[in-house]
Amino acid sequence: MPPRPKQTVTTLRARGRTRTALTLFGPAFVVSAAYVDPGNFATNFASGASTGYRLVWVVLFANATALLVQYLSSKMGLATGMSLPEACRERFGRRTNVLLWVQAEVVAMATDVAEFVGAALGLNLVFGIPLLPAGGVTAVVAFAVLALERRGYRHFELAIAAFLALVAAGFIYLFFAAGGQHYGAIAAGAVPHPLTGGTLKLAVAIIGATVMPHVVYLHSALQKKRVSAAGPAERHTLLVYNRLDCVAGLGIAGIANLAMLCIAAALFHRPGLTGVTGLGAVHAHLAQLVGGGAALAFGVTLMASGLSSSSVGTYAGQVAMAGFTRWSIPVFARRSITMLPALIVLALAADTSQVLVYSQLVLSFCIPFALVPLLLVTRDKRLMRDMANRRRTTAAMTGVTVLITGMNVYLVAEVLVR
Repeated sequence: MPPRPKQTVTTLRARGRTRTALTLFGPAFVVSAAYVDPGNFATNFASGASTGYRLVWVVLFANATALLVQYLSSKMGLATGMSLPEACRERFGRRTNVLLWVQAEVVAMATDVAEFVGAALGLNLVFGIPLLPAGGVTAVVAFAVLALERRGYRHFELAIAAFLALVAAGFIYLFFAAGGQHYGAIAAGAVPHPLTGGTLKLAVAIIGATVMPHVVYLHSALQKKRVSAAGPAERHTLLVYNRLDCVAGLGIAGIANLAMLCIAAALFHRPGLTGVTGLGAVHAHLAQLVGGGAALAFGVTLMASGLSSSSVGTYAGQVAMAGFTRWSIPVFARRSITMLPALIVLALAADTSQVLVYSQLVLSFCIPFALVPLLLVTRDKRLMRDMANRRRTTAAMTGVTVLITGMNVYLVAEVLVR
């Protein structure tokens, strides 16, 4: 059966504006699943429980940064018809691409540990399945979600968007069920202030859990199979819808992240309450302080988050390998390989919450390896043509890259001094 031809901007316009928007929305919702993965649960709840609302501004900064980064990634894919790893292969030398590919595989492993372990923990909390068998169930469901992509990109996008909606709805419910929210303190926490010691570590982990380097590669690739544009005018039309897609998808993820931290601050940051250091403890305290419905909602959202983000992470790893090296292995083989460290963690009965937090620190250290190439490619007029970054966009992206890199360097120096 011959491949189905791509839709064009012209054919979409004939169907009306609403139908056009619904057709073009999707890629940002896929990558947004990675922005509310179990690593976000661990870092946001740990931050709210230990510092109250003090790191609200970090969550807002991280999500604003994610919006800028993902918009540039989608724009790059639209302008060049390539994924970011493919564009790096065209622009940089072989050694640089090998380095970028190796760190991308490290990111894939760290990501998979967080997402796989989180999904298994969610299954354990909701259904009482022991962690290692829950890991097996997670693998089966992840394979099923990945199989949807073979039936067409839209099936995969809709499945991931449904998971994302479930996570967001769960945390909106939990935010209001928690009660006692101090809106003045939330507003005060939105004002940036200096970070030191453990607060800095949590801030870096929040950024690592939110500005996910592997989905920077993925978002650009998701544009390749979708709608084609004839000429600059139609490309800019697609760019407008891509921007709206990013605002909608990442906006939902941002609301969920902020709700996580605020729930923890309202319920767990209080005198005399100790021991809320892991997701299992969060689940137990929600049941005690709010009720069984809240605990169930937390478990379901954790499970949905892990299942969806795990599938997205595997897809992103495939994009990175194919782009940087031109190598390709079956996606199900990749899934089997990358889940091994997570299965080992589950088999050893390690402290899952600490594993999640440290996995996000690894991701944060790898962020510059995605942001610097994205900055260099999107400002390159030879590749981007009329969609190359404006000066203020390049300045904003440069500032973000320098700030995140500087935070990581400072954290490493502080650890070494100790």
